[in-house]
Formats: sequence, C-alpha cells, structure tokens
Amino acid sequence: MTIVIIIVSVVISFAIGVPVGMAYRKKVAESKIQGAENEAKRLVDLAKIEAENLKKEEIFKAKEEIMNSRKELDQEIKERRGEVQKQESRLIQKEENLERRSENFEKKEREIERELQDIENQKEEIKKLHDQEVIELQKIASLTREEAKKKLLSEMDKQLTAEKAALIREKEQQAKETAIKQAKEILCYSIQKCAADHSQETTVSIVSLPNDDMKGRIIGREGRNIKALETLTGIDLIIDDTPEAVVLSGFDPLRREVAKIALEKLIDDGRIHPAKIEEMVEKAKEEVENTIKEEGERAVLETGVIGLHPDIVKLLGKLKYRTSYGQNVLNHSIEVSNLARIMADELGLDPKLARRAGLLHDIGKALDHDMEGTHVEIGVEVLKKYKENPLVINAVEAHHGDVEPQTLEAVLVQAADAISASRPGARRETLEAYIKRLQNLEEIADSFDGVEKSFAIQAGREVRIIVKPDKISDDQMTILARDVSKRIEDEMDYPGQIKVNVIRETRVADYAK
Repeated sequence: MTIVIIIVSVVISFAIGVPVGMAYRKKVAESKIQGAENEAKRLVDLAKIEAENLKKEEIFKAKEEIMNSRKELDQEIKERRGEVQKQESRLIQKEENLERRSENFEKKEREIERELQDIENQKEEIKKLHDQEVIELQKIASLTREEAKKKLLSEMDKQLTAEKAALIREKEQQAKETAIKQAKEILCYSIQKCAADHSQETTVSIVSLPNDDMKGRIIGREGRNIKALETLTGIDLIIDDTPEAVVLSGFDPLRREVAKIALEKLIDDGRIHPAKIEEMVEKAKEEVENTIKEEGERAVLETGVIGLHPDIVKLLGKLKYRTSYGQNVLNHSIEVSNLARIMADELGLDPKLARRAGLLHDIGKALDHDMEGTHVEIGVEVLKKYKENPLVINAVEAHHGDVEPQTLEAVLVQAADAISASRPGARRETLEAYIKRLQNLEEIADSFDGVEKSFAIQAGREVRIIVKPDKISDDQMTILARDVSKRIEDEMDYPGQIKVNVIRETRVADYAK
C-alpha cells in the first residue's frame, strides 16, 4: 500500500514538474533570443556607422586625389600653353623673315628684268653695228658673206684635221704607254702576292740511316731484301759508300715516295725481310693515297675553288708527286690559280672562272704517265668526262696555244702559267744550258761596234752593256738597245723577257796643283 502511494506521488510530481520545467526553459530561451537580437542590432548599427565613416574617408581621399590631379593637369596645360606660345612666336618671326625675303626677291627680280631689257637693247644695237661692219667688210674684201664663210671653214678644216691627227697619235701613244704600265703593275702585284719556290728533286730521294750496319740488313742475304723492295716498288736502290744514306732512284715520283716511306718504316721497325717489306709497301701505298687526298683538298681550300668532283680533287693531289723541269706541278697549279684570280680582280673580270681554270690547267699531268697523248689532251678529256664548265675546258685547252681562247680569263691563265714557269728559281736548268745562255747574251752584245764590255746578270734575265762614250752618243744608245734586243729575240730561246740595259759614262778628271 505504501509502495502504491509512493508510486502515485512520484507520478503526480512528475506530471506537475514536466510542464513547469518546460514553461521555464521556454522563458529562458526567449530571453536569450531577445538578447541575441539586441546584440545583433547593436552590431549592425555599429557596422553602419563604421561603413559611413569609411565612406566619408574614401570620398575625402578621392576628392584630394581629384584636386591633386586637377592641379597637375592645370600645370601641364599651363606648360603646354607656354610651349605653344613660343612656337607661335617663332612661326610669326619666320613668317616675317619670309615676307622680308620675298620682298627682297621681288625687288631683285624687278632689277634683273630691267637689266635684261637693257641687255636686249644693247644686243639690238650690236646686231645693227655687226650688220654694218659685215657690209663694210664685204665691200673691202670683194667677197660675199657666204664666200667668206666657205673660205674660212675650209682653212679651219685643214687646221683642225692636222691638229686632230696629231692629237690622235698622241692619245694612241699615251694609251699604249698606260696599258703597258698598268699591265706591268698588275703582273708585278700578282707575282709579289704569289712568290714561292717550287723546285724539288726530280729523279732521286735520299733516306737517312741510323748507322752503316743498316745497309747490310737492307740488302739482306744474297740481296733478297733489296730485290723484294725494288720489285714491289719499281724503284732502284743505290747503296754505295755514302755514309748513313741510301739513294732511291726512279723517274716516277709516286713510286719513289712509296719506296721512301716503306723503307723508313722498315728502318723504324727493325725487322727487314720480304714478308715485312711487302706489308710495309702496302701501308706506304695507303699512306700515299691519304696524302694525295689531303693535298688535293688543301689545293682546293687554298684557291677557294668549290664544286669539284672528288675524282678531280684526287687527281690534283697526285700532282704533288709530279714535277716539270724541277717545279712541283701542284704548287705551280695553285700559284697559277692565284695569279689568274688576282689579275682577273684587277681587270674587273670573273675571278671564280680564272682561279678554277688556273687550278685545273695542268690536271692532265696527273695521268700522262699512264695514258697516251699530251697533258693538255688528257686534261681536256678528263674535264669533259666530269662535265666541267666549257669555258674552263677551253682555258685548259688554250693555255699552250693549241686552240684560240674564247674568254679573257683563258688569256689570263696563259699569262699566269708563263709567269709561274718563267720567273727565276721556278724551274731547274742544267748548268751547261744556263752558262751557255749567259755566254750567248754576252757574245751578242759584244758583237756590236762601240761596245766596251757586257755582263749577263739576274740569271740571264738582264744584260748590261757598257759602251765607249767617244763612239756611241746618247741618241745612238737607244738604237743600240733596240738592235741588241731584236737580235736576242731572233737568235735565242728563253722564257719570259730579257732586259737590255745600255750604260754610257763620260768621266773628266783634273788635278789642283
């Protein structure tokens, strides 16, 4: 019973307490909501006040910036106005100057018109006087105006014809002298830029040995080593009493070079027997082939010739081992190319054509040991085979006068070839031929009357003649020099030209006692 009462009491208390608690909590929540709304309203009012203050500050700053910009703009406008006013004042001053000059010009123009009018009046007066003088002259000379004009023109024509002929002769002489002088200057300039020594050994090469014992090893047992080397290279080995040297003899420079390289390699290696000799000869041939290629490329590079076929470049390299009267043909070809190019530049011709033809003019000499025909014919065939420029082919064919040159560049190649071959030191002559040429020069000079003594100098390119002053006068010296030159031309064969220098000297001596 008690438990039931307690339960009932609890239930009644719970039933009364729950609504009361809920009513209290609702009142508390409404109070908090009201406080939050008041706080939010207060914050919104503060934010509005701050925004209004910021707005006023920004408006104030904007107004300040506008005022500053307006001041700067006013200052700039003021400066521009000042510049415009200065320009206007300058323009006004120029206009005033132009007006003054225009007035001066007009004044001068009026003065010139008056002077022209005066001149016209004077011309009329002069014409009247001239007509009167003509009438008086006709009366005095008994000739009409037309007859006098014809006679005067006839006399003037004769006089002008004589003067014209003399002037033509003088100009022709000047032109010849100028042309000769310019040609000499061009040739001298070209030779100076390309002067070089190209002579070299023609039939023998010398290989140095470390000692004389090496000679026996080169010969080998019963001469088998030397026989193998001579058979493989086609070159004769001369082993004599010359200390520490072996002479290689042969007319083919290419084979001689192979033999020289092979022998030097054998000496360095120390093993000399037929098998090793064959191996070294093959290596020497490969080395020579590489050298030929490099030399051809060097020649092309030095002369600046482009677009050559590789086979032609290789043929150019072979010219390194070809000589003509002791002159290296490759260096000669390079020199001819440079000479022709320099002369073409000086004369305003085509330097590319000239240097190309100059480089290729002796290309046939690379094959004339192996083919029949002259080096000109062989060279022309080779260049035609590789479709070379027809103008270059003509220059190659014409450089010895076999055909007529079609271009001025071909003529320059002829001249460059003669210069390179004939200048002193370029080609070797035998001692006997050299001495004989000097003797012939002196004999020809001594054969003329009035010659006291003659001397052949400058390797036979000049002969100096000393004459007797009592027998040869100054005027006769010119004739003597011409006669000697003519006789040298008729009786002697020589490259280039020979200068005849005649010297006449008169000496007077006295003694003070």
